[in-house]
Amino acid sequence: MTTINKEIRAITHDVRMKHDDDGKIVGYAAVFDKLSDDLGGFREKISPGAFANTLASADVRALVDHDGSKILGRNKAGTLTMQEDDHGLRIAITPPDTQAGRDIVESLKRGDIDGMSFAFRAISDDWQMIDGEQIRTLIEVDISEVSVVTFPAYPDTTVAMRSLDASSENNENDAESDDDNSNAEQGEIIHLENMKRRCIMADAEV
Repeated sequence: MTTINKEIRAITHDVRMKHDDDGKIVGYAAVFDKLSDDLGGFREKISPGAFANTLASADVRALVDHDGSKILGRNKAGTLTMQEDDHGLRIAITPPDTQAGRDIVESLKRGDIDGMSFAFRAISDDWQMIDGEQIRTLIEVDISEVSVVTFPAYPDTTVAMRSLDASSENNENDAESDDDNSNAEQGEIIHLENMKRRCIMADAEV
């Protein structure tokens, strides 16, 4: 299942941004194999390796509150680094000496801000019903930006629900196709049986 639509998720797994002794903003943009809270009809997790292509080729910005005018770093500039480890996607931002950069560093030091959010496009995902719950697994994603956020917003899951609808429709089409094939096979069997009966009757008459 693929999609090219942008989605946003907030980190809610006891993973927080902090400002370290080297002056960098560090934390996790995402964690692996950790089921999310209920996202409005489904739960979600991220497979290890889901960011491999992002790390290799994407142009990712670090922002404040998803505001493109408040840039904290960029991977192509070397001011944002991203690395997968056993836990998830770890990031480190070297904030600029700008008003936005100074403000966010001070807020992190004070503990006023500690949220993280990221924007992505799901390149490949998988839906399964497990123990009565719809579970979405993100297999490959393309991150476009990460943000230090004041209020980690409840995610907009409209795109994900479209992905679920498409997956369900594909499954229904597959089931209908199987039924059609089964009916065709049954019809062929009946036809062969009728032909066999006619041959037997013709032999008897002779």
